[in-house]
Amino acid sequence: MYARSTSIRGNLSNLDAGIAYVRDEVMPAVPKKDGCVGLSLLADRGSGRCIVATSFVDEQAMRATAHEDRTVQHRLMHTLGGEHADVQEWEIAVLHRERPAGDGAGAQVTWARIAPNHLDDLLDAYRHNLLPKLQELPGFCSVSMLVDRRLGRTVSVTSFEDRNWVARDRKEARSLREQFAQAMGAKIVDVAEMDLVLAHLHVPEAV
Repeated sequence: MYARSTSIRGNLSNLDAGIAYVRDEVMPAVPKKDGCVGLSLLADRGSGRCIVATSFVDEQAMRATAHEDRTVQHRLMHTLGGEHADVQEWEIAVLHRERPAGDGAGAQVTWARIAPNHLDDLLDAYRHNLLPKLQELPGFCSVSMLVDRRLGRTVSVTSFEDRNWVARDRKEARSLREQFAQAMGAKIVDVAEMDLVLAHLHVPEAV
């Protein structure tokens, strides 16, 4: 499975309009796209950052929709009042759900980099070492790890029942991430706490 993410930092006053556009116009069109199986939306009401991710059955289906998605990206950027859309394509390497993370859940999002030739080792350690520890955090719902094998980029999303659990688990989750990254020779480049506004990625279990 693959995913395309579009990250835009817009004006806080426009965030609700951007969410409404994705929910009311973009999400209903997902089933009409060949090979597109779902969509999720993360939003940070503190910074105005908004991340839309669409999931696909394979890389070919993802690439085939690139031109069509550019129209959506431009309109969302205009709606949010943003100046730049950061579009990334990913392989969904790990996904585990302890329980469904419904709309309105909270999430910790971590971006990292590692030497591409060490990526498989990182994924193996993530599945067997870090994931079991994340599952023990109170309020845990699910975790996913998306990777760009060519550039050695990763992004992981750990979802919790709501933002209150995200705040309560902040210190312990940060310690787990930092210890894991140091042990694997990876560099954490960004961390965000966000609302999982829409949770409809529809990706099967992958561990």
